[in-house]
Amino acid sequence: MSLYSLAKPLLFALDAERAHDLGLLSIELAWRAGLNPLLAVKPKTLPTRVFGIEFPNPVGLAAGLDKNGAHIDALASLGFGFIEVGTITPRAQSGNPKPRMFRLPEQRAVINRLGFNNGGIEALAKNLECTRFGGVLGINIGKNKDTPNERAVDDYVYCLERVYARASYITVNISSPNTQGLRDLQHEDALKALIGTLRETQERLGALHGRKPMLLKVAPDLTDAELDSMAAVLLSSAIDGVICGNTTIDRASIAGHPLAREIGGLSGAPLMAKATATLRGMAARVGGKLPIIGVGGILSGRDATEKVAAGASLVQFYTGLIYRGPALIVECVEAIRARR
Repeated sequence: MSLYSLAKPLLFALDAERAHDLGLLSIELAWRAGLNPLLAVKPKTLPTRVFGIEFPNPVGLAAGLDKNGAHIDALASLGFGFIEVGTITPRAQSGNPKPRMFRLPEQRAVINRLGFNNGGIEALAKNLECTRFGGVLGINIGKNKDTPNERAVDDYVYCLERVYARASYITVNISSPNTQGLRDLQHEDALKALIGTLRETQERLGALHGRKPMLLKVAPDLTDAELDSMAAVLLSSAIDGVICGNTTIDRASIAGHPLAREIGGLSGAPLMAKATATLRGMAARVGGKLPIIGVGGILSGRDATEKVAAGASLVQFYTGLIYRGPALIVECVEAIRARR
C-alpha cells in the first residue's frame, strides 16, 4: 500500500481546500525527508519532443495545484515529465470568498471557484530563485480580477516579461470560468488583439533570452463556430501551441447532484468526454500545424491514450492526482508507451 493510499482517507475527511494545502505540504515534507519512494515510483523515461523542447515523458502536472511555484522540486520528484505552475497574476489577490472548492467523490470530480488566488508575480519570481528544478517548467499567466478586459493585455505582457527568462514555455490563460469576463477574451477580435501583442512581446524577449514557446489555454465549452474562429486566429498568429482545455461550467454530466448548483469550474471524470471532444475539434481545425496538450478528466492510463488518439502530443492532469495519487503518472506514461 502506498503512502498516498494511507493519507487519502484523512485528506478526504477535510474541507477540500484545506486538504489541497495539506496535501502540498505533505508532498513537500516527504521530498525533504527523502521519503519519495514511499509516495511514488518514477516512470521510466519516454522522451517526447514538442514545441522544440525535449520532455523526459509526455505526462505533466496541470496548472492550479502549485500556483505560486512554492513546491516545484517536490512535485517534480513524483515523476512528472513537466510541471506547470500558476495561474499567476501581476499583483497578489485572495481570490473568491470561501468555501470555493468542493469534492464530488462518487463522480471523481471537483468544482472550484478559487478565482486566481495567488501571491503575485513577484512571489513566484522569488520562489523560482530557490528551486533546483532543471526540467521543463511551464508558467501559466493571467490577469488580475480588477483589471478591465480593455487593459488585460497589460497584465499579460507584464507577466510574460517577468517570467520569460525562467520559463521553458508560457501559457496564456483566458479560459478560467472563475474570473468574471475573462472568457470574453476568447472572442475573435479580442483574441486577435491580445495574441498579436503577446507575440510581439515574445519575439522581443526571444531576441534577449532565446525563443520560448507560448501556448493558449482554451475552454472546453466552445461552440463549433467559436472553435472555427479561434483556430483561424491561432494559425494566423503563429502561436506555438494550445492547451485543451480548462474546467467546464456545463453541469449536464452531474445533473441532479446536490453540488451541481455550485458556481465554478467542474473538473475530473465528468469533464473527460467534453474536454476530449474540444481537443479533437481543435486538432481537426489546426491540421497538425499546432501541437496540443490534452487536459481534463484524466483518471487512468486509458484516458491519457484517448487524449493522444484525439490529437494531443502531451497530456496533463490535476484532479486525477487528487483521486488516484502519484501512481497515475506511471500508469499514464506506460499506457502511452504501449500505444506507441
